[in-house]
Amino acid sequence: MMRRRTLLQAAPALLAAPDLASAQSSARTLRFVPQGNLANIDPIWTTTVIARNHALMIYDTLFGLGHDFQPRLQMAAAHEVAPDGLTHRIALRPDLRFHDGEKVTARDCIASIARWSKRDVLGQRLNLLLQDMRATADDRFEIVLKQPWPGLVWALGKPSANLCAIMPERVAKTDPFQQITDYTGSGPFRFTAKEWVPGSIAVYERHGTYVPRDEPADFLAGGKQVHFDRVEWRIMPDPATAAAALQNNEIDWWETPLADLLPVLRKHKDIAVEVVNTAGALGVLRFNHLQPPFDNPAIRRALFPAVDQKTFMQAALGEDPALWQVPVGAFTPGTPLANDAGLDTLTGPRDLDAAKRALRAAGYDGRKVVMLVPTDFPTLNGLSEVAVDTLRKIGFNVDAQSMDWGTLVQRRAKRDAPAQGGWNIFCTTWEGLDVSVPGSHQPLRGNGTEGWFGWSTSPKREALREAWFAAPDLAAEKVIARDLQAMLWEEAPFVPLGLLRPPMAYRRSLTGVVTGGPALFWNVRRG
Repeated sequence: MMRRRTLLQAAPALLAAPDLASAQSSARTLRFVPQGNLANIDPIWTTTVIARNHALMIYDTLFGLGHDFQPRLQMAAAHEVAPDGLTHRIALRPDLRFHDGEKVTARDCIASIARWSKRDVLGQRLNLLLQDMRATADDRFEIVLKQPWPGLVWALGKPSANLCAIMPERVAKTDPFQQITDYTGSGPFRFTAKEWVPGSIAVYERHGTYVPRDEPADFLAGGKQVHFDRVEWRIMPDPATAAAALQNNEIDWWETPLADLLPVLRKHKDIAVEVVNTAGALGVLRFNHLQPPFDNPAIRRALFPAVDQKTFMQAALGEDPALWQVPVGAFTPGTPLANDAGLDTLTGPRDLDAAKRALRAAGYDGRKVVMLVPTDFPTLNGLSEVAVDTLRKIGFNVDAQSMDWGTLVQRRAKRDAPAQGGWNIFCTTWEGLDVSVPGSHQPLRGNGTEGWFGWSTSPKREALREAWFAAPDLAAEKVIARDLQAMLWEEAPFVPLGLLRPPMAYRRSLTGVVTGGPALFWNVRRG
């Protein structure tokens, strides 16, 4: 009996004290719950934020934006522009290696830029202006333009959808409209594809031969110092499960905590709740312009009198106005081109009856409207639920089809009629940096089937965008931005729903979290 009692007394101590090697391994692993399921991981093929976040881990870029959103050298060791502004000469750092050990060459960069330029909104601008791209040595290449474009370096370094990720030439030669199957990267982490289980886990290991720049980390520029051997993205669709795991120290970092759970998390002495992405994200209600009924601009405009941006924001992020901002027009609030042109379209008294009358006058025939609703993305689910309710209240026959975000991303690429697996409308968000200027503002594009999902066509908006590229100064840019925002209310390519600034929650034991944009995994360490 004495011996049994002694063993029982010792058992808790044995369970509570794992071996030293196990404890050290745990300390070198960062456990992260991302905003949703990592289903598509080619940052050229898809515009999803989570694919972009994945790409920032395993790929590096030639240039990176600092906290002031100005481009800095990253993989590039030097950059010079010819006096006529037409030739950009780029030299690579000598210590660049891919995850398979091969050296990064000018050919890899050229192939990567070429693939990116077919899909990215600013890459397409490069494609339009490109005269030639040529290697002048293994570590040097030139981009020759038909006309000067001072914004080229910013475009190559922006951290937005369709990241200009540097891949091996063999991978970058993949058709940009097909997903890659080789995940060899150039960045500070390597993707362990053998451990990837969509809907469950994605694992990244430190790239041992990655050599950071000497400068301190500065958003997407500077030294990307890695202090963890392993980062695990654990998919937890249930917010209560993720909140409990964070409080119990079973995870370290939760990217998108549910608004209703923020008060509980803030009370926990070991948890920090912070707005990391200060640029925020624009909520967007997007129409399919190829299929009826939203091929009719009058039917699209009928929604405006009914849209209450505050209600959308509260559904996504709760009552705290520090986490969102309204009213919002076409451009990110607080940035130079944000303006009030026509903003009374959304700030005046909301009038459901006026929306009903406009819908009838536009000739809506009662046909079914298929709305895609993500179930595993709380902010988007909140936006979508309000959208469904608003559409029904003004007379739309809404078929709300629920699915996970990964499935929605696949579905929204279909141009077929809704009855054949297509769609009519969905809600999403766009990074604040992307929608701060016309050049990278995908929802404002009017380039039809070559554009973003929804495929809006507008020669007028395209002409204004071209004028913005040629604008001589900020004053001229502001005039163009006001004209573009006026076109938003006339042509209704999308409905702006407000600016979201969702906080992240992480254990206070983590230090060095890089702010200014998405969750980044360099510089951060366990303090």
